[in-house]
Amino acid sequence: MKRTILLVSICILVLAAGVATAKTTFISIGTGGTGGIYYPYGGGVAEIWSKYVPGIKAVAEVTGASVENVKLAHKGETVIGEVMGDVAVAGYQGLSKFKGKKHDVLGMAIMYPNLLQMVALKKSGITDIEQVAGKNISTGSPGSGTNFMAEAVLNALGIPKDKYKDSRLSFTESANALRDGTITVGAWSVGPGTSSILDLATTHEVEVIGFTPEQTDKILAANDTYSAVDLAGGVYRGVDNPVSTIGVWNVMICQASLDTDLVYNLVKALYEHNDYLMKIHPSAAYTTPENAVKYCPIPLHPGTIKYLKERGIEVPSNLMP
Repeated sequence: MKRTILLVSICILVLAAGVATAKTTFISIGTGGTGGIYYPYGGGVAEIWSKYVPGIKAVAEVTGASVENVKLAHKGETVIGEVMGDVAVAGYQGLSKFKGKKHDVLGMAIMYPNLLQMVALKKSGITDIEQVAGKNISTGSPGSGTNFMAEAVLNALGIPKDKYKDSRLSFTESANALRDGTITVGAWSVGPGTSSILDLATTHEVEVIGFTPEQTDKILAANDTYSAVDLAGGVYRGVDNPVSTIGVWNVMICQASLDTDLVYNLVKALYEHNDYLMKIHPSAAYTTPENAVKYCPIPLHPGTIKYLKERGIEVPSNLMP
């Protein structure tokens, strides 16, 4: 009897020791505000990683979006970030808002394309983006990719920051300010069908301001990570015809120093359970291994490269770190 008790006690101690040494890695994903797609998309990614990658507990964090996400990943405060492609390039190379400081980030996966959506109420009478000169507008929250892109586009069109008053509001705040009449135009750089514009369009007639061919040429000449795309008609109530605008791919970045096998396991789970992510938002249909090599604007992490090569996908030399 004493021997049985002793054996049971030893087993309990061994099990307890195993539990004590089990390691959980906590991963924070820098997303954006709750009125866009980054946050629910990041929440879906966190669920996939927490469920399918052993030892991982992931969580989506509300942040100021792209610019802030590059800085947070560089410092290791989130390690993963959802970022617009133009911001990823600027952070990686130390350009623009990064003021000459190259940030230690690499590409992990391509997410989906963002479309710049410059929104006004129809009653404002604004139909040309150059009419924003002298107006109170919102180019998006500070530190966001929307703010980065809107400022770049307006500057390319000869409308520098001192030509308009910028409230720099989040997506939800911009929609509310348009309702209240405190801003004339709000900027969104998101996947089509974002909740804050959808909600606004249910109560107010909205105008999504398109770019002329001449304006598009100026914008594309100033930034080679942008492309000319159309916002399909029917996405928002009352916007029935296609709208000519500018697109940029979103990229999931990670801290360059992350372990190769860790990133490999995360990427593998992301791609192999993408069907779940598409249930959260249809834009996740663009999150494929093939798109990673087609559209990533900065070099890929070795863990992603390991997975892509395992899948038989050739990685071009410009995406090698």
